[in-house]
Amino acid sequence: MSWLKDVIGTEKAVIAMCHLMPMPGDPGFKNGSDHMDQVITWARKDLLALQEGGVDAVMFSNEFSLPYLTDVETVTVACMARIIGELKDDIKIPFGVNVLWDAKKSLDLAAATGAKFVREIFTGVYASDFGIWDTNVGQTIRHQHKIGAEDVKLLFNILPEAARYLAERDIESIAKSTVFNNRPDALCVSGLTAGAMTDTQILKKVKDVVPDTVVFANTGVRYENVEQQLSIADGAVVGTTFKYDGTFENHVDQERVKQFMDKVKNFRQNG
Repeated sequence: MSWLKDVIGTEKAVIAMCHLMPMPGDPGFKNGSDHMDQVITWARKDLLALQEGGVDAVMFSNEFSLPYLTDVETVTVACMARIIGELKDDIKIPFGVNVLWDAKKSLDLAAATGAKFVREIFTGVYASDFGIWDTNVGQTIRHQHKIGAEDVKLLFNILPEAARYLAERDIESIAKSTVFNNRPDALCVSGLTAGAMTDTQILKKVKDVVPDTVVFANTGVRYENVEQQLSIADGAVVGTTFKYDGTFENHVDQERVKQFMDKVKNFRQNG
């Protein structure tokens, strides 16, 4: 048994993404006195569809803040806190947050809103679409304790989207050293972009070398492959496949969520 049972309520957990639309400061934000209200309306609609569809937990992220920053502006965190605050009465399942891509600000948001977990790039140095991407996990973990967020579970994304380690390191070495040095609550293994399938061979390599650590399939888990992915991983983070037509830019389709979760629940019962 892992912490998933205590925090989320089940093993083989499905964490659904609630993607937030562009907010003030984002290139895609539309100016207007009512537009933040529209962002909140969109988030509420997706949240309710995910919950009614039966997901185990939800994670709020500024997914449409493209292109992403690695030092996120304060206005983004403030907007996300407002959105979650306005949705708090609607949130009926455990939730987490992800401020793309800023680990400290993700923890700040978690502390402010009561989130149970965060997903971030905590370790490594990368060549990425956003330039040279550096991290300082020692500072980040100390910041976590400084702000009283030590109970927040940390999901380490060890294969970040749109990025590659600067050093030539195999995935087994990365997984083993990340666990030894940093004691993550979970490792997340991703494909190239949101919606891109996580390579099952890589997923298995990671799980085999860190069998006592929770491992998530982080992208590209779909109705067609969920049983295969969950036969290896301890859980899945799911976003794009829950949307109408499986299209990244669309709203969540409650019926797609329900069909997916029915399959997951059957797998959990019958394995």
